[in-house]
Amino acid sequence: MKVVLKHLTKIFPSRDKKDKSAEVVAVNDFNLEIPDGKLIGLLGPSGCGKSTTLFMISGLEEPTSGRIYFGDDDVTALAPENRGIGLVFQNYALYPHMTVQQNILFPLQNLKGENRLSKEDMLKRANEAARLVQIGEYMNRKPSELSGGQQQRVAIARALVKMPRVLLLDEPLSNLDARLRLQTREEIRRIQRDTQITTIFVTHDQEEAMSISDFIVVMKLGVIMQTGKPQWVYDDPANLFVAKFLGTPPINVFRGRVEGGKLYIGEENVLDVDGVEDQEVFVGIRPEGFILDKEGRMTCTVSGVDVMGRDVSVVSSNEAAVSPLVRSIISSDEMGNIQGTTASFNLKPHKVFLFNKETEERVRFGEQVAAHERMLEEMRAEGQDYTTHEGPLPREQDDKPKEEVAVPEKKGLLAKVKSLFGKKPAPAQAPVEEIPAEEPPQEPAAEEPDSPEETTDSEAKE
Repeated sequence: MKVVLKHLTKIFPSRDKKDKSAEVVAVNDFNLEIPDGKLIGLLGPSGCGKSTTLFMISGLEEPTSGRIYFGDDDVTALAPENRGIGLVFQNYALYPHMTVQQNILFPLQNLKGENRLSKEDMLKRANEAARLVQIGEYMNRKPSELSGGQQQRVAIARALVKMPRVLLLDEPLSNLDARLRLQTREEIRRIQRDTQITTIFVTHDQEEAMSISDFIVVMKLGVIMQTGKPQWVYDDPANLFVAKFLGTPPINVFRGRVEGGKLYIGEENVLDVDGVEDQEVFVGIRPEGFILDKEGRMTCTVSGVDVMGRDVSVVSSNEAAVSPLVRSIISSDEMGNIQGTTASFNLKPHKVFLFNKETEERVRFGEQVAAHERMLEEMRAEGQDYTTHEGPLPREQDDKPKEEVAVPEKKGLLAKVKSLFGKKPAPAQAPVEEIPAEEPPQEPAAEEPDSPEETTDSEAKE
């Protein structure tokens, strides 16, 4: 089932009805076409709007504007149960008092009218879904008797048993340990290929998205930053954000400049970049883009070497680097060539990316231009659109630290009670204020009338 999102926007209103500026644009003018039978990864940091997009597709969230199509059907106003979707939540959402079989059967038992199945058909579908996710031997167990990975498979089987038109997965692996994450994501990919169900997979883990997705959608602040096959996006990032978000270890970023067709990092001429105008740039270099060479054009100060089996990670520093550490991946065979506290490198041109310092948009040079054109031709041949975002982001100010604003104290009853019990007056101040400065200190109590009767008699004599 092809899924098409047209100008999809979701705005969460401000809690303060008088201050409309506090509205949050979670998804902004989102346009995407998801081909039939593909597994798509919505990828981005927390708060980028990927889960909100998924919930609008499912019907759990109503879009502020825009349309959602399943094939030729406009499902924007359709209830979730009538969309034909299967939804797997991050926390599994299994019924703890039901067995695995009862959990899987539950969606089928709620079907009504002409869609309702016989008990025999429901059991047949439940067993088929359990076989597909390889949990057939646990049908009589309850969720508490299963491991995290097994519970996740039950949740997937419950979503698949309805034979949905679209399968939606909201960070389904975040609660699993590393080994189970690897195993379960391989199972998800296998299940998707076997069923050929259009699947949308939401995650903040770029390794997960790149390993199982047919193509990925990188998001930031509710906006699509780039779409494409995982390897294409990794090899040809459209802007600095995408380059920094993809890759483990992350890309190394330096402050540089282009002068006369040459790239300078600090005072070193590290690469020829013919055809690029003179400008200030950010230079992104993938860790695997360094070539250890005694006569290399770029010098770094070595602070450590991490051995990773066949590869070695050289940890160093450079005055022009944006981050304090620079990681360079080289072969373990070259480890002996590192002498002293400095290392010299040459750079692989296809692993070096330039970005305009002001806009952070990509500046391609040399063979990168032709490689980008070939990628666009392949995308058009497969019916995909190359999507990127240019210009300022709608919520760019959210990235900046906000100044704390002092909230004025309310003068209501609660505030008055707090003032009575929250602060104690200084003991020396009250008596000083009550006694006038010109009066002498009071004498002992013996000078005062001894009794009320004596006072009365003196007043009578007067």
